[in-house]
Amino acid sequence: MGDLEIRPATSDDVPTIVAMLADDPLGAQRESPDDLTPYLTALERLSADPNQRLVVAVREGRVVGTLQLTIVPGLSRRGATRSIIEGVRVHADERGSGLGTQLIEWAIDESRRQGCQLVQLTSDKTRTDAHRFYERLGFTASHTGFKLPL
Repeated sequence: MGDLEIRPATSDDVPTIVAMLADDPLGAQRESPDDLTPYLTALERLSADPNQRLVVAVREGRVVGTLQLTIVPGLSRRGATRSIIEGVRVHADERGSGLGTQLIEWAIDESRRQGCQLVQLTSDKTRTDAHRFYERLGFTASHTGFKLPL
């Protein structure tokens, strides 16, 4: 990853994360960067849950990407554990740099480390560029979302 660090998010990262979440037509409708209280409360819950990983990608001391990885134990698929990737965002000036690929590869590697047999995610139907991106990484549009057998 060279000069890129992927680390757990902290409360200091929340304003930047929320700004990235709000920086597209869908996020602009559902995020509220002017009121960080609910996001900080959510971070406390996430940080207390051992099955949650909210991470940021940091380059040269600046948060440039984020994602949330959830580990889900289950009974189906012979008791398989799966992971869910959510909230993937790359800062506007880093798009096209390969950062998104690095974040997803980190999430897949972490899922393997956690013993997952499947990685899944969903993407809004309107995000056709994102769909091509996930398909290039090996995900298939098998249901409403995308899955990658491990």
